[in-house]
Amino acid sequence: MPAKSIHKSEYLVLLSHLRALRTAAGLTQAELSAALQRPQSYVSDVERGSRRMDLLQLQEFCSACGKSLTKFVDEFEQELEQAKPTRSYRNGRLIK
Repeated sequence: MPAKSIHKSEYLVLLSHLRALRTAAGLTQAELSAALQRPQSYVSDVERGSRRMDLLQLQEFCSACGKSLTKFVDEFEQELEQAKPTRSYRNGRLIK
């Protein structure tokens, strides 16, 4: 059974990317939460990974930080490529 996405290293990259998006926009968690009309704990929970977002919520998060969803995803994919281990896998198995 494959690992849930929250347990994958890629999820940690996503969380880091979300925090960086907010801080690059010059927003505190409280300011972003006000823009989203949500409690500050919502932003904190998202950034810590204890709350998941759907695609529409992610788009709102990006928009409130002044970035398009497509730009966010492009940058996220680039970051994943840079964080990718040098090992090669095929069908979930390490190739030696």
